[in-house]
Amino acid sequence: MTIQDPGDGIRVLSVAGEIDHDSVDVLRDAVEQALADGRDRLVADLSAVPFCDSGGLSLFVETHRRTTARGGWLRLAGPQAPVRFTLNVSHLDAYLNVHPTLDEALAPPS
Repeated sequence: MTIQDPGDGIRVLSVAGEIDHDSVDVLRDAVEQALADGRDRLVADLSAVPFCDSGGLSLFVETHRRTTARGGWLRLAGPQAPVRFTLNVSHLDAYLNVHPTLDEALAPPS
């Protein structure tokens, strides 16, 4: 995982590899650190994630709730086809803010 702070209170968490019960704690720790650092606008760059299980989905929902409660947001960027499919069948694509690319996720709302 790499972490970037491009400005405006945004933190980008770029994840590589599968998000599953063995690895979700790395992402959870990064989210916790971001919130502790006062970052309430988070982007999870999923462009290098080929698989995400229910643990990752639960973390996305929890993070969405926590950031919006603080006046911020969570955006998912660039999910690969299998992850998009999982978001779709779970109907989380309608609940979470999903963008096809990192650039689009970082763009201000129009």
